[in-house]
Amino acid sequence: MDATRFHVEEVRFAERNVTLRLPFRFGAATVTACPQVYVKARIRFADGRTAEGCAAEMMVPKWFDKNPALTNEQNFEQLRFALRDAREAYTAEPDAQTAWTHFASNYAALQSRAKAKGLQPLVASYGPALIDRALLDALCLHHGASFATAMSGNLCGIDIAGSGLADDLAGFDMPAFLAKQSPRTRIAARHTVGLADAIDEMDASEALTDAPDDGLPTTLAAAVKRYGLTHFKLKLCGNTAQDIDRLQRISRVIDGHAQLVTLDGNEQYADADDFAVFLDRMLSTPVLWKLAQKTVFVEQPIRRDAALQRDVSALGKRMPLLVDESDATLDAFVQARALGYTGVSSKSCKGFYKSVVNAARCAHWNAAEQKQPSSRFFLSGEDLTMQAGLGVQQDLALVAWLGLSHVERNGHHYVNGLAAAPQAEQQALLRLHPGLYELSEGAVRLAIRDGQIDLSSLAAAPGFATGRPGAGISWDAMRSVY
Repeated sequence: MDATRFHVEEVRFAERNVTLRLPFRFGAATVTACPQVYVKARIRFADGRTAEGCAAEMMVPKWFDKNPALTNEQNFEQLRFALRDAREAYTAEPDAQTAWTHFASNYAALQSRAKAKGLQPLVASYGPALIDRALLDALCLHHGASFATAMSGNLCGIDIAGSGLADDLAGFDMPAFLAKQSPRTRIAARHTVGLADAIDEMDASEALTDAPDDGLPTTLAAAVKRYGLTHFKLKLCGNTAQDIDRLQRISRVIDGHAQLVTLDGNEQYADADDFAVFLDRMLSTPVLWKLAQKTVFVEQPIRRDAALQRDVSALGKRMPLLVDESDATLDAFVQARALGYTGVSSKSCKGFYKSVVNAARCAHWNAAEQKQPSSRFFLSGEDLTMQAGLGVQQDLALVAWLGLSHVERNGHHYVNGLAAAPQAEQQALLRLHPGLYELSEGAVRLAIRDGQIDLSSLAAAPGFATGRPGAGISWDAMRSVY
């Protein structure tokens, strides 16, 4: 497909408050509510025709910037700045550009302006991450193409060689890499077990003082039974004794069900030595042997200001390590690889172009080191409480096209589906994606059956997993604030 050039004519933002049915504790943060931002973009082509596209993402506090001195509202304002700054940059472009060059030509300046305001690189990426998805949705709808078709045909015009953003991929055949991707029709849901989650009914009586009466699981044991879960992501708190104790309690529930496990440190271990103590204990605890055998990697165990300061190859040989919060810039995975990390996260809030670039790196590096099977580099699908609806659809379309066999999902557990959305929106999404969603307990929600998610509707849906302009979203039911 020829990459189409266009102007970004207008970008609008709206928000919808999301209240969690269960508290989500990761690291030192506990989230009970936060806004979800929706983006609507209008693009204009050379012949004067226009198209609109959209995107959505949660504004989760204490992840992009974990400074404890900041309030949640200050975290939200940081992300709003990133959105406004990216909008100003994209709409100010004097010449029509491809979707990729809108991103690539503004990347450095947006990062620089955010840094000047004392903002983290992850914050700076949030604005373009959403706008880029909305632009691609509009472009796909204009051409009547699905996300998978557009990406494999490079409708975005991804040109690594001419961007200066990933010099390590010089000579890599990006068009060939894109063309060979084939979207999956099913994917395993890797269920998150947060630090505040009740493990079983006995635990629930202590952990949940105000359990929701909504018919949905409130414990890990109940979630395993309801969804048929086989893949799990277990949060760590950074205290070795507490983590080992909690993992033992979790293992008693999932041992007979788990096919694959990942651990997430959320930056809670101070340094590599601190994390090594935990790893020693985990791998030497007999009760955890089966769990350890099924654990395929540990995600960002070390805080971001220390994670890329020293070599962790020795740890990585014992258990593969993945960077998440430290994967804040386009070159971060290159730095991490040199220190012994072999994995990197695909996370929609960082931008889908970053996922594509890092997936290309994995393919490139693995091909170069095929004589060393222990040095396998990998991309993993991770979540930031993606909600049923537009956000989760776009994230699933991305990881399906990338060929991932499992992806972290937690919105189905911490939020009561689309219960807060108008009935018209719920029914529209159910009609557009009948396999992806189900109507149960009075609301439309993500359908997880036998631990799997049906992606068949996303592979053929026009747009970036939307299915139609506006994506069935009740835009008039949200507040337009900036």
